[in-house]
Amino acid sequence: MINFNSSDIKWMKRAIFLASLGKGTTSPNPMVGAVILDKDGNLLSEGFHYKSGMPHAEAMAFNNLKKDARGGTIYVNLEPCCHQGKTPPCVDKIISFGIKKAYISIKDPDKRVSGKGIKLLKDAGIKVHQGLCKRESQELNKSFIHRNITDSSFGVLKWAMSMDGRVGLKNGKSKWITNKDSRSLVHSHRAGFDAIVIGGNTLRKDNPLLTSRGLRKPEPLRVVFTKTLDLPEKSNLWDSNLAKTLVVYDSSTANKKYLKRIPSSVEIEEIPSDDPKLISNLLARKGCNNVFWECGPKLATSAIKAGCIQELMTFIAPKIIGGVSNMSPFADFEFTEMNEVLNLNTPEISFIGNDIFVKSLIP
Repeated sequence: MINFNSSDIKWMKRAIFLASLGKGTTSPNPMVGAVILDKDGNLLSEGFHYKSGMPHAEAMAFNNLKKDARGGTIYVNLEPCCHQGKTPPCVDKIISFGIKKAYISIKDPDKRVSGKGIKLLKDAGIKVHQGLCKRESQELNKSFIHRNITDSSFGVLKWAMSMDGRVGLKNGKSKWITNKDSRSLVHSHRAGFDAIVIGGNTLRKDNPLLTSRGLRKPEPLRVVFTKTLDLPEKSNLWDSNLAKTLVVYDSSTANKKYLKRIPSSVEIEEIPSDDPKLISNLLARKGCNNVFWECGPKLATSAIKAGCIQELMTFIAPKIIGGVSNMSPFADFEFTEMNEVLNLNTPEISFIGNDIFVKSLIP
């Protein structure tokens, strides 16, 4: 096992920080940062990948060079690419600039790259060290890794509820359970996602905007899943000047006569059943690394059962709504024994004013 020194850790953490600057804008690509040192260990240049189609982190770092990097070292949080995509292979640049040592945190899960980039560097005589700050790098690009391994988007389910577990009144009204700061935090979370999913009922009842309120440009893709296609003729989601919208419908149950209600600026896709996994797969093919599910109880329950949800975000307000007929976050999972219930990993808990924010992973 390699013992990395404090300087190595420092520069890799810098690369990871730089990578994080691309949050919300790099999909379908990963977030990558690169740091280049000279042969004496002095900082020469750095870069990060900002957006798909723009220079990769390594390319930006080499483009920013003011001095010769020959004999130097590069730190990068993900294996450099070795294939021609929208931009040239980064491995070629690293070799051509005479780099002698490369610290690579984790291997790229993309089958076009995985291990091949590292092999090319080694074959060129570059000393490659792997595994530095591995946990942090995996956490940063967990959505990209998940999509490449499973062919489905990484799903995060969000809901807001009262202290007694209600998300709305029996008449469907739910504005506002949580405080203004919690709602602002939701907008900032949206900015980190490639798509936001709701069901047809949520669209009909709430007529949401589903935007980050300008925190991200372009805004995340707004996705409506419907089994009937019986959607309103007027909706905030039909305004494509705010953000792009995609309607996904179940072709086995939908009435296609309602398609004429949907404006031509809205993208439409059909899937053969109401299986949420088909939505996740479809969005993954469209390059969505991560998806924010803000749907109602039925779709939320189906999405969890189908394995579309990997993380949960819960906002809990210090309010009591009561009533067995009032809305809960989920439909019936039909558990009959306590050993069947969904057990979550240890949650992260914080306060937003007088609201409680809980984040949990589904193991």
